[in-house]
Order: sequence, then structure tokens, then C-alpha cells
Amino acid sequence: MKKHTFGEWMIAVRPWSFPASAMPVIVTTAFLFWRGYEINWGLAVWALVNIIVFHAAGNTWSDYFDYKKKVDADDTFGAKTLTTGMFEPKEIKTLSLVLTAVAVAGGLGLMAVTGWPLLWIGLGGVLCTLLYPYLKYNALGDLVILLAYAFLPTLGTAFVVSGGVIVSALLVALPLGLITDGILHSNNTRDMETDSRAGIRTMAMSLGTKSSACFYGFEVLFPFVWVGLCSIVGFMPVATVIVFMSLPVAIGCAQTMKNSVEGGTKMIADLDVRTANLQLVFSLLLTAAFVAARFL
Repeated sequence: MKKHTFGEWMIAVRPWSFPASAMPVIVTTAFLFWRGYEINWGLAVWALVNIIVFHAAGNTWSDYFDYKKKVDADDTFGAKTLTTGMFEPKEIKTLSLVLTAVAVAGGLGLMAVTGWPLLWIGLGGVLCTLLYPYLKYNALGDLVILLAYAFLPTLGTAFVVSGGVIVSALLVALPLGLITDGILHSNNTRDMETDSRAGIRTMAMSLGTKSSACFYGFEVLFPFVWVGLCSIVGFMPVATVIVFMSLPVAIGCAQTMKNSVEGGTKMIADLDVRTANLQLVFSLLLTAAFVAARFL
């Protein structure tokens, strides 16, 4: 095994993507705080760290299979840790398995402290991680992302920090999950040609270029409609309308995707990163609104 620097290991786990998994935990905790639940802050931090480790495991697991399947190659936009020779495939596979083991151990510890219902949520997360490459190659990756980075962590966080299954927490899962799904969808729309060459089929390929652009627009714009409606009917505090401060960013992302239909995929080379930044800003604004509303 090669000797690697700390920076290279960080590149391997793709930390820029971590807000996609971390923010559902943070926003859910803030939502319950606004609702008046007694929050176990220590367990909230534990859950946050654990899901980030799971995310790192999922990133490296996906990169390993994308390389073996030739989805990632020298001429693709995908992860470069393997295609450039920075890491050997067995190194990334081992790293992923170690991270998965650490995350599972952390999850079992949380279950021991909180209760058995967390087991089923955790099992769902593990299955999503392990099966993600296969499901992504068969046009089901977007569904997995919604489950693994929205609905499951929201329900799991609610149970961990409050001790109960709180279905209303899913109100925040939908908008966050859609934007997070937009990260994957922009990536897959950009990579349709090379993904086709590798013999896989993503949802973007099934929809086609124009429909994929429309679907992406829905993913990044509908969350604002959802939060607006929830604030009107009282499911969320009125303060949550501050998320509209990030609307220009979402519109810009949607416009770029629309323009790429005629302008080519090079226009959306970095749209996955821009969408991840949108998710981060949207989530931070939502978190701030819930916390502020608790004291207003």
C-alpha cells in the first residue's frame, strides 16, 4: 500500500459533499428545537459525526465501483483519485470497508443508548450505501439519495435526539432531499454520454436531456415553494421564508442547466458543486430560522 498524505485521504472521501448528509441532521434538530422538544445535544453531535462517516464510506464505495465499471475514466468528470493513479482500487475499497465498519459500530452504539427502532433505520442506511452502485447503474440512484440523505437521516435524527418517532420531521426532509438529489442529477445529466459508454443507465439517461433539465429545475426550485406553503399553514415558522435569500442561487443553477440543453454539458461541469453549495446555504438559513423562531 502506498504512503499517502492526510490531504490525499481527504480528497478520497470528498469532504465538499458532506453537507448533503450533515445538514438533514442539523436542520431536523433545529426543527424539533423550534417545536419545543427536549433535545439531547450530545446524541445529536454523535448522530452528525456518524452520518458523515457513513457518507465518506458511501463516497469511496461508489468511486471504487465506478472505476471498476469504467464509469470513471481519464476523460470523465468523475472522481480522479483512481483514474489518476493517486490510489489503488484495493486502497479505496479497504478505506470504504473500514469507514463502513466504524459507522456501523457508531450506529450500534447509538441504538444501545436510544432503542431498537434505530436498528431498522440504520439497516436501511447500510443497504442504501452498499447497494447504491448497482441501483445507480439501473436508474434508481435518485431514489436512493432521497432515502439515504433525506428521509432516513431525518427520522433517525428525530428518534436519537428526542427518543421518539416523529413523522412531522419529514416536513424538512423533502426540500433538503430534493436539492441533495439535484447534486446527483446534475452530475448524471452532465455524464450521460460517458455513462452510456460504460453500459449503465441513470434516471437522467431515461429522461433525456430536456426532461432532465426540467426535473433538475423542479428539484432546486420546488423546495422554496414547499417552505413557503409550510410557513403559511403553520407547519413551519414564518421566519423560514428567509430561505428565499438563496432563491437567486437556485434560479441561477436552474438556468445553467436549461442553457446546457443547447450549449452542451461543459456548461454544467461544476453544477454538482454549485448545487451542493445551494443545499448548504438553504439548510443553514432554514436552521437559523427555526432557532430564531424558538426565541421569538
